[in-house]
Amino acid sequence: MKDRFARYALIWVLLLATIWLGDRFIRSAVLTADRPRTVTARGELSDVEHHRIALFENAAPSVVYLFTEGPARGGERRAGAGSGFVWDAAGHVVTNHHVIDGATRIRVRLDSGAAIDAKLVGSAPDQDLAVVKLAETREPLHAIPIGSSSDLKIGQSVFAIGNPFGLNRSLTSGIISALDRRLPTASNREIAGAIQIDAAINPGNSGGPLLDSAGRLIGVTTAILSETGSFAGVGFAVPVDVVNRIVPGLIRDGRVPRPGIGIMAAPEEASARLGVSGVVVAQVQPHSSAAEAGLQGINRASGALGDIITHVNGRAVQSIAELSAQLERIGIGKRAELTVVRDGRSRTVGVGIVDIAS
Repeated sequence: MKDRFARYALIWVLLLATIWLGDRFIRSAVLTADRPRTVTARGELSDVEHHRIALFENAAPSVVYLFTEGPARGGERRAGAGSGFVWDAAGHVVTNHHVIDGATRIRVRLDSGAAIDAKLVGSAPDQDLAVVKLAETREPLHAIPIGSSSDLKIGQSVFAIGNPFGLNRSLTSGIISALDRRLPTASNREIAGAIQIDAAINPGNSGGPLLDSAGRLIGVTTAILSETGSFAGVGFAVPVDVVNRIVPGLIRDGRVPRPGIGIMAAPEEASARLGVSGVVVAQVQPHSSAAEAGLQGINRASGALGDIITHVNGRAVQSIAELSAQLERIGIGKRAELTVVRDGRSRTVGVGIVDIAS
């Protein structure tokens, strides 16, 4: 009995060994793909893919890569980079103000790969926009098609083209997440009507075009909201209606008018510490419209507060940006009615709005 069991066990072991060896032989000798495999036909691209490809191919020749040099610091020359796009056939290129701010040399890499020197034509820090012009080039330039931002809808598809982390001409897509955002700028003002998007933008995308599904410019990507400095799902763009208003002025005059009344405002943190609501006038410029209206700043000797602007034409203002926005809405050459508080007493004064950039 034991001999029979041993024989059966040996047979099963041999059978299993045969199967295992045979499987290894088949896998190595028959199933191993040690030569190039036959390409599987994929069929037609989808309509969505065709659309994205065409959009990129049409817009990409208009997108450029800017790289800058600034004053040396600590023995090393400061360098920067960003994106931009061709505005016209004369060689004007639009980008963000913060891309070229402080640059002593600007170079622009075109669609062909050629790097060309450019000079600053004009800059608008309040809108974070700038225009540079290419040095002489025989290369044909493709101006980007212009759209509108007044009729945008939340949920619309958007496409951003730029040079994130120096990676040339990258395309990302997403949707409009929100409209009419208020985006602070380095000049203590705000970009009104900023577009919020979820398309991935990263350092290097700044100044690049934001396109709608028709391939038209609807904004200029300018900022991301992230503690790490990399994309975290929220990005912003300057609306094209602002771009189309500011850029021609920069090209024509090298500057844009800046509405003001001739005051220096205290930082908003100071207002918060003092527990006051409104814009604290820190200093009034001599011979300005604010001085003519009798506004007073902080007394330098005693530190006593002067005037606090609380309303412009009946609209409350809580910050420098809100005051600037109201003055811009009224317009240069017109008068504004300011509600100001001094020593706890409120009064209304008329003040002329002038171009403080001139």
